[in-house]
Amino acid sequence: MDTELSTLWSDTPAGSERIVSAISRIASVLRTGVWQFATAEGLNHAQVEVLEILRSRSEGVRLSWIAQQLGVTAASASDSIAALVAKGLIEKGRAVGDGRAVALRLTSAGQALALKIVDATGFALEAVGRLPPPKQEQLFSSLLALIGQLQQTERFPELRACLSCQHFAANVHANSIAPHHCRLVDAPLSVALLRLDCPEHIQAEPVIARQNWEKME
Repeated sequence: MDTELSTLWSDTPAGSERIVSAISRIASVLRTGVWQFATAEGLNHAQVEVLEILRSRSEGVRLSWIAQQLGVTAASASDSIAALVAKGLIEKGRAVGDGRAVALRLTSAGQALALKIVDATGFALEAVGRLPPPKQEQLFSSLLALIGQLQQTERFPELRACLSCQHFAANVHANSIAPHHCRLVDAPLSVALLRLDCPEHIQAEPVIARQNWEKME
């Protein structure tokens, strides 16, 4: 019987392939939601991504960093930014700590529009919210482990994540619910509360950050 079943399902793709396919399909659905939002606002997808990147970065960032996050050349990112500046959604200022460098920030109009992007993928938030809390935490933990693996390929953009922050201490508490610690607020930290984009982030040494990601596997 086992032999017969193995023959019947012999053409089933490997588990890793099916996982990547599932993630790709979810990403496609999310892109559709964002694309509908972009079309309604007279923007293209890249411009929406720039707004989303800058939404929580009031201190401003450089063009080269935005290009890295988007996975495009500086010239391509510059085109998107120029269009957003012309629409009054982005402004140029001086970078914090380096008065000679240009930093890009959202204007008040840009910030208001960026906040609406969440509504474009609200259906996905609702879907995740319907999962039982234990499944949400398990899913998030698995995604963190996957991100850690992808970062080893140097294809994943820089994140302001807890796991790569100087304030983060992994597995220092015996409490299985909140085993980690945030030195900034001096409090235990559970996996469910780990952030992928924290404005208080300070980059840890590469070796420490890599070890933290590996501990999520």
